[in-house]
Amino acid sequence: MRVLHVYGGNLYGGIETLLVTMGRLRALCPSIEPEMALCFDGRLSAELRATGTPVHRLPEVRASRIQTVVRARRELTALLVRGRFDCVICHAAWSQALLGPAVKRANVPLVFWAHDAVTGKHWTERLARRVQPDLVICNSRYTAASIVNLYPDVPSFVLACPVSAETARLTATERAAVRASLDTPIDSTVIIQVSRMERWKGHTLLMDALAGLRDLPWVWWIVGGAQRPEELAYVGALRAAADRLGVGDRVRFLGERRDVRQLLAAADIHCQANLGPEPFGITFIEALAAGLPVVTTAMGGALEIVDDSCGILVPPDDVVALAASLRRLVADPVLRARLSSAGPARARQVSDPAAQLRRLSDALHSMCVYNER
Repeated sequence: MRVLHVYGGNLYGGIETLLVTMGRLRALCPSIEPEMALCFDGRLSAELRATGTPVHRLPEVRASRIQTVVRARRELTALLVRGRFDCVICHAAWSQALLGPAVKRANVPLVFWAHDAVTGKHWTERLARRVQPDLVICNSRYTAASIVNLYPDVPSFVLACPVSAETARLTATERAAVRASLDTPIDSTVIIQVSRMERWKGHTLLMDALAGLRDLPWVWWIVGGAQRPEELAYVGALRAAADRLGVGDRVRFLGERRDVRQLLAAADIHCQANLGPEPFGITFIEALAAGLPVVTTAMGGALEIVDDSCGILVPPDDVVALAASLRRLVADPVLRARLSSAGPARARQVSDPAAQLRRLSDALHSMCVYNER
């Protein structure tokens, strides 16, 4: 079946990672032929094209300029007529609200893929509520519990994000080279965080926890680039905080990177001390697949991924508990090794790409068959 994924495409985070993964691994599920319709060119469109996935460019949409919405809907309608797609998946409320109406008018089965909990109060969600899909896909049980706020009468199911099991395997020499390139001693314990540069991702809480562990040999790699002005200001505040707390020489701001697999392979612990619930947590799966123990906050999607076989869950906003957990891991390589060994199996159990794409295929086929009756 031909499936068109509709999204904005001007930023890069979890949704974008999912779309690229689906493009790269589409051979695992030959019953689905994915294509993408994006409103913006950028890293996402480039990476999708590199996988060989067809990418259709829609006009750029600015919600405050109704004429741009009209143009994009018109182009999407024409694409649906030409392409004869079996169904369309709108990713997140923005796409559903602004572009979903064109799908409904074209009488093509519409799927809403929820990537975060919804309250029904944000303007995109209020508009999206008017566009009833035929099926809702939720990236976690946490997200699914909120869908009643948007589509109480629409069938839904939980589909963990398929995450590639590909990891980097570094020799001791290669591992040392990666660390040397980042001014990191080979005998330091590297704590890595791979995330968007947003406050709720908990950088400040982790900074405070690490400030109390100056007696231990750790270095913190922060991976993620500022994509909006407020994120750029946030990075500046983090740099200032690191200097103020006396750990500026141990924190590496790596920005946006294309070699995340190599960085994970050269690190020792993945820590993301979220201040708010993670809807799913692709980065947790990637870290587990790389054999890193994961330390994160006990809320949201993390509760469905991390258990005591592969990581440590800490109470929300508890810098003392976070520092104690990290102290245990930094000081105890045997504990790190035990948690590390269980990571890859846990990653496969939650997010095996072949299994998750088959579940997606089954759900979409069932929806389309039902709509034909």
